[in-house]
Amino acid sequence: QVQLVESGGGLVQAGASLRLSCAASGRTLSAYAMGWFRQAPGKEREFVAFISQRDGATVYADSVKGRFAISRTNAKNATYLQMNSLKQEDTAVYYCAATGSLILSRTPRDYDFWGQGTQVTVSS
Repeated sequence: QVQLVESGGGLVQAGASLRLSCAASGRTLSAYAMGWFRQAPGKEREFVAFISQRDGATVYADSVKGRFAISRTNAKNATYLQMNSLKQEDTAVYYCAATGSLILSRTPRDYDFWGQGTQVTVSS
């Protein structure tokens, strides 16, 4: 089992930056690809970013490309999401998730372990 805990969310103004962290325990994250997802009220959970466990390759949703950056540090057993130029439409609960699959997935059901989420609210 992998336990994931997100942190770093908060209330910011549009244009600001936040860095979300996802700390893992139970197992090393080096064997898992990591994803960040978000869910706004009344909407389905949507893919934000992915980072491979093999070569660190990254993939982003079009809506965040060029503004967000996912990274990982296996030494600290953690994954991060740097969010710049935040917009009101980025407001959501952000979740990190881990999958043992070697294939990129944007689908939540393909992920094995989830954190509890951290709220990000962007005001105008």
